[in-house]
Amino acid sequence: MDDLADASVFLMNRYDDPEHINVGVGSDLTIKELAETVKDTVFPEAKLVFDQSKPDGTPQKLLDLSRLSNLGWQPKITFSRGIKETYTWYLSQTI
Repeated sequence: MDDLADASVFLMNRYDDPEHINVGVGSDLTIKELAETVKDTVFPEAKLVFDQSKPDGTPQKLLDLSRLSNLGWQPKITFSRGIKETYTWYLSQTI
């Protein structure tokens, strides 16, 4: 079961407050780290080129996972593993 499904079942069984709950991993990554992870999975030979006129990137948009963490749920799948599994699934759908 993937993390989103696992978190959803966990919350259905343990949470009934009206406030929202964020689901995520609780850590951030840069656009460069994201691009490199996707490149390494999809086409390792590709060369990434970044626009050096925008060195600051985008503002951080990290989700607050304190409510979910306080309930006892933790993610089990790393970002890179999730990308690899999603790409493998995608390839199996296009054959």
